Amino acid sequence: MNSDQLRRLFARALSASLASPLLLTGCCSGGISLEGYSPPICDDGRLSVRGLSPATQTDFVEMRLLADLYTTPRQQTLVSSGTPCETATQPVACNADLEALSSEEGFRSRCEPDCYAYYLVTTRGDAVEAHTSQEALQAFLGDIDTSQEALLQVFAGGYDLNCTELEKGAVKANADGTFSVVATKGFACGEGSNLTQYLLEVTPSGEVQVKQTRILERGTKGCTVGRRPAGLRSDGSVACADELGQHFALIAHLEEASITAFLRLRDELALHGAAVELQQAALRSALDEVAHTEVCGRLARRHGATPERAVVAPLPPRPLLEVALDNAVEGCVRETYGALLAHHQALHAEDDEVREAMVRIAEDETRHADLSWAIDRWAVERLPSAEQEAVRAARQRAVEALRAEVSAPTDAALLRALGLPEPEVAVAMVDLLSRELWN
Repeated sequence: MNSDQLRRLFARALSASLASPLLLTGCCSGGISLEGYSPPICDDGRLSVRGLSPATQTDFVEMRLLADLYTTPRQQTLVSSGTPCETATQPVACNADLEALSSEEGFRSRCEPDCYAYYLVTTRGDAVEAHTSQEALQAFLGDIDTSQEALLQVFAGGYDLNCTELEKGAVKANADGTFSVVATKGFACGEGSNLTQYLLEVTPSGEVQVKQTRILERGTKGCTVGRRPAGLRSDGSVACADELGQHFALIAHLEEASITAFLRLRDELALHGAAVELQQAALRSALDEVAHTEVCGRLARRHGATPERAVVAPLPPRPLLEVALDNAVEGCVRETYGALLAHHQALHAEDDEVREAMVRIAEDETRHADLSWAIDRWAVERLPSAEQEAVRAARQRAVEALRAEVSAPTDAALLRALGLPEPEVAVAMVDLLSRELWN
């Protein structure tokens, strides 16, 4: 499947199209009072391990990220506090043990889509220890008697903590010895997804209880555009503005995130021996996304919204199977549909500037989709049959998820301005691609 073939297929899909919108909801007022709350202590945008009061005092505490949890685990140091092996009687041996220490399990384990977990490493005297489960973390902390310990307990339980926005990350000590923590779960990316705010109570024994919840942001179909990088940590939400401003702020955020996705892909293609042409195409795609970010950012600001900067966690290169799985979902399905969606907008948007922008973006995204299918052919040939089947299965799951996203009802006025397809038309477009391309 090359660009010309994609264009012919897109032309068939567009022949029955009308226009349909993108609904962004979730600009809310009220909710949890944040009076008396403080933000988490963070180092370089990550929850710090400073401010802990563990059951047994240590010289050094370090939090590590365990990436590629179910393939070939790799370790990355995130934050630390103290001096390694400061009271060791044999500091050289202690530091060697610290450097050699690794783990294949951790707390806060999840896959989205890459699998990862976290664990703590400590030194005390000559002892070097790893704390690789929530139970081990609780034993290390002992009584939860500082705000940072309460935050760490919440983080280990799978909640997200923002370092700068109180409504997404905050803590308050209570008179009865408990701590109130504001955290979030989820993301606003894709119809039916939600970013949910939680008010939690952390007891001295470490129990985390949910006291209140509220949806901060609701996902949208806009996330079908662009290639989302593994490790995307920001959601693109902006302060309340008009719906067009919100939409283009989200799209600008996703386009900026795609820059990292393509640069990372270029490096991984080189690592796994792909042809120089594929590597160069990935680099060109990253440069395209720079231009798309600027265009969509300009449209967002025209409507009163300032896009959020994309925050993508640094991750080590992935094995070929993970590259192929990610490419099947983000490239062959979501980016391919995003290219078709951009062509639809270029034809149907009522806003002249939107139509003009989408003409350029549609052509670029078609080339990006072409690259995705070229990578798919190259990678799958190098995988054993069981892994080839895993890639096909991942692609089919992504198609079903996409069909569910585009079928949700949306606002008529916004769809006309943006030139997006009505839900029934969007489903028909997905079904055509499914028969002709994704089967």
